[in-house]
This record gives sequence, C-alpha cells and structure tokens, in this order.
Amino acid sequence: MDNPANDSHHTKVSAAWLAEGQSSQRDMLASLQALKSQFNTPFTIIASHRHNRPEIFEFADVVYREPSVTATDSDEQTMLEAAETLTPRWEFVLEQAKNNNVKVLLTGRNGINYEAHREAFNEAGIRLLTGATSVAALECIDDKFAFMQQCHEHDIPVADAWRFDNVTELEALLAKHGHQPLCVKPVTGIFAQGFWRLGKDKEAGRENDEQYDSFEHLYFTEEKKINTEQFINAYANSLMVHECPIPMLLMPFLSGQEYSIDVVCEYGEVLAAITRYKTGKIQHIGYEQPVMDVVIPLIKVFGCDGIVSVQTKADDDGQHRVLEINSRPSGGIGYTTHSGVDLTQIGFAYWLGLTDKPKLVDIAQQIVPCQVRSIMVGVKIEDDAVE
Repeated sequence: MDNPANDSHHTKVSAAWLAEGQSSQRDMLASLQALKSQFNTPFTIIASHRHNRPEIFEFADVVYREPSVTATDSDEQTMLEAAETLTPRWEFVLEQAKNNNVKVLLTGRNGINYEAHREAFNEAGIRLLTGATSVAALECIDDKFAFMQQCHEHDIPVADAWRFDNVTELEALLAKHGHQPLCVKPVTGIFAQGFWRLGKDKEAGRENDEQYDSFEHLYFTEEKKINTEQFINAYANSLMVHECPIPMLLMPFLSGQEYSIDVVCEYGEVLAAITRYKTGKIQHIGYEQPVMDVVIPLIKVFGCDGIVSVQTKADDDGQHRVLEINSRPSGGIGYTTHSGVDLTQIGFAYWLGLTDKPKLVDIAQQIVPCQVRSIMVGVKIEDDAVE
C-alpha cells in the first residue's frame, strides 16, 4: 500500500474515502477497485478505521488509522484524559483528505460528527456523504420515535410505535394495545439490538395469543421471542436500565414480508435502488415497485444523501410500512451486485465525475432479479509467530 506522505504525485489524482462505520466497508472497497478498471481516469481509494483491519485494508490503495483511545490502563480517568488529547475524528479525516485530494467521503455510522462540520468539507471541495444534509435530519432518523412521527406528518406509511421509559408506562401501553401481536425495540440502536417479539406464557396464554415458552427465547435466541411477563420482569429489575435508562418502543408486530432497500440518493432524490427480501438463508434481489412507492417519498422527506438503506415490512393487508432508515450502506449491499447493478460503483462513478447523473428509471431496467446465498469466507490477518 502507498504511503501518501512519500508520494509526491499522489495529490494530483482524485480520491474517494470510505471511513469506519459501515459493516460493508470491505465489499464496497472491492467494488471501487473493480470500478477503477472501467475508466481511463485514475483515482485513489482510501480506507480508514480505528483498528488494524487487514481484511478491509487489502482493498484500499491508502490506509489511515482513525484516532482512538487505546490506553491499556483500565482506569476511567486515564481513558478520559487520553480522549481529551485526541484530534477529533472528523478533523483528522478532513486534514488527510485535503492532503490526498479527496473528492468524495462516505462517513458511515459516525455521520453526525462529520455533518456538524459540513461547511469545512464543502470549503475543501469534498463531497460529504453522511446519509442526510443536516444534523437535525440525522438525529431524527436515529430516533425511531421521532422518525415515526415525521413519517405520519408526511403521510408516509410507517409502523406505529408507542414510547415507554419505565415499567409503569409499559404496562399502561400493554393494557391499551395488548389485543394484538406486539414487539419492542430501543428508540435508538443498530443491528436489531434490543428487539424482541412479545407473547404470552404457554400456560397462561389465551386462545388467540402468540404463546412462548419461558425457556424458548434462551434456547432459540435467533427467533428473538420472549413472553411478555418475562420481559417486564427483566426490564423492571435490570441494573443496566436503572443506571442508564434506555427509552424503548412498543410496536405492533407486522406479519408480512420484510424488505431491505439499498438506495443511492442525492439531496432527497433516489438515483438508484435495489430491493431484497430474505427467505431462510436466501436473499431475493430485484426491484419491486410497490416497495419503492413507499421508499421514494420517504427519501425525499428526510433529504437523504449518499448511500443509505431502508427497512420496510408489510402489514396484514399487504401495505408496505417503513420500519427505519439507516443513514449508511447496509451490511448486505454486496449481495445486490449479483443483479448486474453495483450501487457502490453507480454512486461513486457519479460523485467522482466519471459518469453523468444516474436516472432511477434506467437503473431499474438494468436489474436482473436473482437469488443469492451468503457463504462464510476466511481471511488471514496475520502470521502466528513461530517459537
């Protein structure tokens, strides 16, 4: 890999930077390497991460380690003091981006930190991609309750949700909405963290209730099921919740098909998108217009900008309802390349000035529906020392 400090010609070539904060970073870097071979105009691919990640860095031309606290001392005060002396992540990246003639920067999960300094990136001629174009929009996207309210205000079909901050509020909501299948999840969170489907105990359940064995959720953890009384007891007696309250949402559990939609967008306009849903271990890739009829106005309302992902789920009547926007590329964006359309390449080719602005109607016609099964791949990251 090149060291930009030792390459006097490096800054004459434009660069694209993928920062830490996206689980698809490796797949997207690989797509960018493939993109380079399609054009005569060279560009440099930069990747950064707080940790040494050779399995990611192998697809980058230039690598940077982002600032992080790595103190070996477990003393909290030592950690705080170390953090105070660190260069802020956004400032470090901006400085190195200037040195490397970066034209496009995709920030991933840490977008809000960068978005607060958008003007500095604009002044440097860097196209900043945080998922939106304001801190307020990103905060609304992250807050699932505020997000739902915003969707309602703009008549976008969305999954309903009721917020609770303590057991008393939860029990009151259950008394009001307990006639239907329900689930819970945190107001903010990623990777389905804290999501559980609720049900009655099999001994106490009524005829029409979804009934879960009290041991079932411990044995089949991937099912994300728990009986309601057990969840209430765990939530009420959690030391973690008492020390650091976790706002939660109670929601109807929608019975229909769930979709993930990978979207390339610019200032609220969808430039390209691919829909996918999962049955067992199989990903079904394509472009489904009823799903996109919900996604297109959603992206416009929140002014999404960059490469984002949307989750929807159909209700009992088949209406697709929005669950959330993730203001970063999904972990499964790499699956979509099997459709003949590489969203990473489409977006970056445009933002680097290699192609004209993509048109959704044209991209949709190029998508070849297919089925994809993921496999596990091992990557050697370091040789073991021989004693």
